[in-house]
Amino acid sequence: MRTLVEGFTKQLKEALDIANAATLTKKQNIQNIVVTGLGGSGIGGTILSELIQNECPVPVIVNKDYFLPEFIDSRSLVIVSSYSGNTEETLSAMQQAISKKAQIICVTSGGQIKELAAKNHYDSIIIPGGHPPRSCIGYSLIQLFKIMQFNGFVKTDLLAQVKESITLLDSEREVIKIESKKIAASLHKKIPIIYSLGSCEGAAVRFRQQINENSKMLCWHHTFPEMNHNELVGWTEKNNDLAVVTLHTSYDYERTVKRYEICKPLFSKYSASVTDIFAKGKSKLEQYLYLIHIGDWISVDIADLKNIDAVEVNVITNLKNELANLK
Repeated sequence: MRTLVEGFTKQLKEALDIANAATLTKKQNIQNIVVTGLGGSGIGGTILSELIQNECPVPVIVNKDYFLPEFIDSRSLVIVSSYSGNTEETLSAMQQAISKKAQIICVTSGGQIKELAAKNHYDSIIIPGGHPPRSCIGYSLIQLFKIMQFNGFVKTDLLAQVKESITLLDSEREVIKIESKKIAASLHKKIPIIYSLGSCEGAAVRFRQQINENSKMLCWHHTFPEMNHNELVGWTEKNNDLAVVTLHTSYDYERTVKRYEICKPLFSKYSASVTDIFAKGKSKLEQYLYLIHIGDWISVDIADLKNIDAVEVNVITNLKNELANLK
């Protein structure tokens, strides 16, 4: 996994080449967009919806279940995202999209979804397979950007910003590694609590997922200002098993920042540590990818501290095997 994290910018470059070579057809009269996918394939939809929410003229919904919303029809664009192409929940959702005559685009490395796309003549973008899905976020996310730009749902040149992000991450490579090791040490043998300040919840979700899978640890995340209306009340007693990490961008709303400044002393009082991670980069996308990359590094550094294999996910494999035995 360390090698895969190390190669993140190389993956982004390859993903741009794939996106630029992709052949797509313009979708017509789209009234809503649904990205359906789970885990490492679904997180791209979460990130996309947050990045373009102030620009896209139609709603973008992220579906992480067997079933699509009832409103899906021929005016819906359903983006089917499954790295393996065999995710059973995503296959179920795709079958519903077909029956509802939605306009469909697939992002996959192969499997049944690739076969269904070919059989029904749907647009598809094929990405390289053979790796853990969570390690291939660059491949799938950039294809979502391509689809949005090609169909005119965003004016911002997200693909150009990816190029700028590659330059940024390459220039910050050693700084990120050093910072990651420090943060990993503060989270080792703790329960991480990840907070975002409203502008990057998708990065917090990704960070949590990477700690779950790579570091084999439980943790949770929440976001400001919502946590001020519920979770904040739970901070009432000292617990040295807890360690707080907060994610910040320059796009955080000033009153949300003030809320955090008021709450930080409380977190410091009742947890083992509070670590603030400030994103670098000019654009929101650059800052988003910076946070994703450092979060990935932290997760594998924790795995090293625990002397465990960051790649294995035996418990998930066992679950899938049990489900495969059910009719």
